[in-house]
Amino acid sequence: MRAIHDLLTWLSGRGLEVVLIILGSVLMARLVSWIGNRLTDRIDRQAIGGDALVRSEAAKHRHSLTQVLTWVAIVLIYSIAVFFVLDRLGVPVTGLVAPATVLGVGLGFGAQRIVGDVLAGFFIITERQYGFGDVVAITVTGASEPATGTVEDVNLRITRVRSSNGEVVTVPNGAIAKVVNLSRDWARAVVDVPVPTSVDVNRVNEILREVCREAFRDPALRPLLLDPPSVMGVESLGLEEVNVRVVARTLPGKQFEVGRDLRARIVGAFGRQGMSVQPPSAEETAEVPAALSQRAAGEEIR
Repeated sequence: MRAIHDLLTWLSGRGLEVVLIILGSVLMARLVSWIGNRLTDRIDRQAIGGDALVRSEAAKHRHSLTQVLTWVAIVLIYSIAVFFVLDRLGVPVTGLVAPATVLGVGLGFGAQRIVGDVLAGFFIITERQYGFGDVVAITVTGASEPATGTVEDVNLRITRVRSSNGEVVTVPNGAIAKVVNLSRDWARAVVDVPVPTSVDVNRVNEILREVCREAFRDPALRPLLLDPPSVMGVESLGLEEVNVRVVARTLPGKQFEVGRDLRARIVGAFGRQGMSVQPPSAEETAEVPAALSQRAAGEEIR
């Protein structure tokens, strides 16, 4: 009976305080998470263009910074709650300083990867290498292919990227060897047009310049372009074809959409002119020498 009485007394005293501390920490963490989500949603709504890919660099940085501060605040709340609970349970917190120091040193050596991830994430965010909504290609140490897609989340430990196929790729920040930001400030759409060597290149350039002018005048495409697309000329030479390059500066993340539109316009323009953007097939190239040889043989017989 004495033990039960002592238990009930403890539960009505310090036990109740422990429960209240745990509940309070959970509620406070949920409040911080809710406020962080509201702030990020507000930042996204105020972003330029209202597109997840087209937003200002400041908005990207604010979004990432808000996520990190929310995560740090939640960790601090739970850490402080643990110390309060230990104190209410009668565990001498001051006596844990020395063991905690030793434990921290041990974790520092044993969890070097986690520490490296956190440090790398700190520099990624402070240096604004990329942020939420950026289109990136991340080269991961030990991986054969880069992780390419749109950044959905970046914090001190990981970066989460969604690929064009809808796959979510989680990359530890410490494993990042190289980052190619495809949507920083502006982007460039590059279109290489293959044409047979028999076609007049000057005529091809005139057709492509007209396509560029029409694309810049198009009300649907004009908002995505920063300046008129330009024809750079012949980019490479081959035995049967040459590549003529067209480039266009676009809003960040819109280079793929602009590139697809320009390709469709180029194919249509070449079709109206009775020209092809494909080199002659292998059968056609094989028939030409055969026809020439037959013609030469006929001339010799005559």
